[in-house]
Amino acid sequence: MKRRLALLTATVSLCAATALPAQAAAGDTHLEGRLPSGAAYLMDVPAAWNGTVLLYSHGYTPARQANPARNAPDPGTRDALLREGYALIGSSYATTGWAVTEAVPDQLATLETFTGRFGPARRTLAWGTSYGGLVTTVLAERHADRFDGSLAMCGLVQGGVANWNSTLDPVFALRTLLAPDSGLPLTGFADEAAARSAASALTAEVDAAQRSPRGRARIALAAALHHIPGHNSPDQSEPAPDDRAGRQANQYAAVRGLVQLPAFAWRHEAESRAGGNPSWNTGVDYTALLHASPLYKEVTELYKEAGASLRADLAALNRAPRVSADPAALRWMRHTSVLTGRLTDPQLAIHTTGDALIPVAAESAYRRAADAAGAGPLLGQAYVRAPGHCTFTTGETVAALHALEHRLETGRWDTSPAALNARARQADPAGGARYAAYRPAPYPRPYDLARPADARP
Repeated sequence: MKRRLALLTATVSLCAATALPAQAAAGDTHLEGRLPSGAAYLMDVPAAWNGTVLLYSHGYTPARQANPARNAPDPGTRDALLREGYALIGSSYATTGWAVTEAVPDQLATLETFTGRFGPARRTLAWGTSYGGLVTTVLAERHADRFDGSLAMCGLVQGGVANWNSTLDPVFALRTLLAPDSGLPLTGFADEAAARSAASALTAEVDAAQRSPRGRARIALAAALHHIPGHNSPDQSEPAPDDRAGRQANQYAAVRGLVQLPAFAWRHEAESRAGGNPSWNTGVDYTALLHASPLYKEVTELYKEAGASLRADLAALNRAPRVSADPAALRWMRHTSVLTGRLTDPQLAIHTTGDALIPVAAESAYRRAADAAGAGPLLGQAYVRAPGHCTFTTGETVAALHALEHRLETGRWDTSPAALNARARQADPAGGARYAAYRPAPYPRPYDLARPADARP
């Protein structure tokens, strides 16, 4: 184990944090407390601890929502890992929203508090889901001395700038094509109320457009720019490959959700932290962006069926006034939330193929960064063929953890679908095992610190 936390640091952390007494010194231990930042932490250590501690980073929590500490993605996975002897720890982060500047130090402080209470672990792994995948990867890149490896699940591993650029593109297309004279703001909202008002207005335009063939084709175009798949929720029936109407209806539901929260309310919160808008579409060729999308064929066929001109709509997008980034806000987002790809320990990333919130192409963005940084062999990636965001079964999650440990112990990746599915069935015989061979499309507008010149605003 390469990291050894300083005794003084751990002691200071323990003195500053408050904790409830352990349930039983000789049995399973459950600790809850607060860090000096105000973040809550949660620790579960089984009596037969196997010496590995898993530091879990949770996903995005919107402002003013409950923000409890979490140390696993779901109760089933938590219980399965505790039965296998893993210690599980995690914090709430001191704030909600785009909280990477609080999340990273709070997670490190949680690890220090654990070490002060239980002593150094034999192995320390960072893991996280969704936005927590970004936090996990920041920990892996910038604090590698604290960890032996990492597991990023359904992670926002394209980084902050690429995320907000890609979130801008579909709403820019919707406003341009559905409400060209509306003056609806897409960035720089006066306050949260203004952001929500803009979201409501654009949602109404999307709902109206869904009632006509031409409008549905335009919604599919917006979905294609964000790589929103045609089967993106476990609540949806899976359309046949040639069922364009069914696939578009599913995309409409996802586009509507994108407009209602991430593209406006969540963007406003991130801009408030950054001090302005960190994203742009100046210089973007939307014809080229659509041609590169895996959904291009669907869009062309829907336009043809509607008797509408895709060429005219793309020309309208390409001549519409653009959105520019605020330089200071872009610098803040680069400094806090853009990844380098410079791994020094193995990371395994897993993603569902039917993810609409963080499309699976995010994984190609981080592969690009890791390869450019010379860390490609340290990055393993695997895909679960399933709809939805972070909809892994308990067995699929445990299988990924065991695959990462196999890499640490043998020096080689064994992440074939067959191997992962065998591990998943062994961990949870009653659950699903849906790993499959898959190669994501290139991310629409990647932005990382390994090749920053490729994506200037």
